[in-house]
Amino acid sequence: MINFASDNASGAHPRIIEAVARANKGFASAYGADAHTAEADAAFKSLFGDDIAVFYAMNGTGANVMGLKSLIRSYHAVICSQMAHINVDETGAPEAAIGCKLLTLPSPDGKITPEQVKPLLAAQGVVHHSQPKAISITQATEFGAAYTPEEVRALADLAHAHGMYLHMDGARISNAAAYLGVDVNAFTRDAGVDVLSFGGAKNGLLFGEAVIFFNVSANPAPAADFPYLRKQNLQLLSKMRFLSCQFAELLRDGLWLENARHSNAMAQRLAAGLANVSGVTVVNKVEANEVFAAMSPERIASLQDDFYFYVWDAALHQVRLVCSFDTTEAEVDAFVAAVAR
Repeated sequence: MINFASDNASGAHPRIIEAVARANKGFASAYGADAHTAEADAAFKSLFGDDIAVFYAMNGTGANVMGLKSLIRSYHAVICSQMAHINVDETGAPEAAIGCKLLTLPSPDGKITPEQVKPLLAAQGVVHHSQPKAISITQATEFGAAYTPEEVRALADLAHAHGMYLHMDGARISNAAAYLGVDVNAFTRDAGVDVLSFGGAKNGLLFGEAVIFFNVSANPAPAADFPYLRKQNLQLLSKMRFLSCQFAELLRDGLWLENARHSNAMAQRLAAGLANVSGVTVVNKVEANEVFAAMSPERIASLQDDFYFYVWDAALHQVRLVCSFDTTEAEVDAFVAAVAR
């Protein structure tokens, strides 16, 4: 079976496995007080600058929920896209762990705009309503779209002008950076993002995400509280070296971007191939490593005998196809040929 179901289903990059094996030698202090974690911290500071605080979480839901929880209280609200992972795919974890409300906005590609957000800000100061306190965006979105630096800055400026924060779910941030072709700081730190979940599991790690706070010298409180929130909310790993050593290797000599460029290129190849098949329509602009295509239910059922992929929208007969760092050209071409047959 060839997998296009998810980049979560791919294996780990060989260099990551080797890094974990190296970290397995001897003893190391627990809970992040080890040399591997210090190395990963330094690597993130080389990428984003010194005015950050970095913490590691075991999974994406934990990273998102804890990042948001550090910013808001239970009577607050988070504004996000209707298809945001925190709204659709985290089993109510933000509501359960924070006690807050999610205010969702419709979006065909997962991106939201300041114009959509502004009407919701009328609730600020009204005691009967949950108070909008954060905007959360996904980069790249669940529909494979990438926010430009200008789009992120516009949302950040709106948030900050109203005493709010901007949170970025960067489960596929590497794919967005590879597509946009700009310094990752251009659409994170420099664009006004306050807290970022930096994805690892979808880009070659065994497991693990990083939570990054920007501009901590001016706003130290959220990062200062985070270690206690992380412990209380079950995301502090005792043998932290096995998580942090992966990020140290991922950030070494640009492996994170190399992996993302490959998975993006395979998605482009897949989309180009499918576009030439009669009866198949690629329904999204491919800006990361996800391809969404519409085809007949009979064709979908036949393909699932030999390929793993998800039906994204059964009513519209749309499927989601995700490429990974280890997807090969032969696998892409085999799928396209099978669709054509």
